[in-house]
Amino acid sequence: MSTCVFIQIRCKPGTTYQVAEHIALREIHSELYSTSGEYDLLMKLYIPKDADVGKYINDHLLDIDGIERSLTTMTYNAF
Repeated sequence: MSTCVFIQIRCKPGTTYQVAEHIALREIHSELYSTSGEYDLLMKLYIPKDADVGKYINDHLLDIDGIERSLTTMTYNAF
């Protein structure tokens, strides 16, 4: 079973659409939204079962030019 995470992404000013386009081209996300507030994008991502979450995010997302900061929220099956 894969791990579901939500990642909030803050982009450098003026780069949100370019960052979103790069994410879309990589086809790694389940859902991607533009948001208001402290972060510009909200992404739902499923991490492969045997992958390290932090390494996967670093290797597949955070090398995109224009990403200034991210906040990852892990999910757990509580019920």
